[in-house]
Amino acid sequence: MNSGSEHGSPEDTVWAAWLEKHGPALLLFARQQSRSEADAQDLLQEAMVESWRNQPPASAPPVSIVFRILRHRAIDRARRDDRRAAREISGEETPAQFWFDSNAEDRERDLLIQKAMTQLPDIYREVLTLKIWAGLTLSEIAETVGVPPNTAASRYRYALKEMAKLMKEVCQ
Repeated sequence: MNSGSEHGSPEDTVWAAWLEKHGPALLLFARQQSRSEADAQDLLQEAMVESWRNQPPASAPPVSIVFRILRHRAIDRARRDDRRAAREISGEETPAQFWFDSNAEDRERDLLIQKAMTQLPDIYREVLTLKIWAGLTLSEIAETVGVPPNTAASRYRYALKEMAKLMKEVCQ
């Protein structure tokens, strides 16, 4: 147990606790930013490796930094994939099908929320996800998406208004 690379090291413990706390929200965000479950998992893994490489030993990164890395990786991947004109899309599922855990107790409610979320503009959906499901502050959201805090706050407010309107339409 002298090696820092063995299981149970302080670094392993810090990262395991951090990942247990933030992993589900990061995966949700990755699912939203990608075209398939496999892409979402790859994006999350890439973001985690990059975060781990940039952190001092036995410490975990601020979650907003990991969301930002994840977002940038997703944008890069989408651009790369879009340049591949030969990519076959017809058999793939849409990102909205991966936003919620398949074991959710109230599937009907989840489906209604999914439907409404798919109708939100990307900039609103992104902020809403980071605020509600990831639990980031508006300052952390601003840092993650690269906008001023007031813009993040406005997008969040508009997202809530739009979501309420969409939910009303979806529930009718």
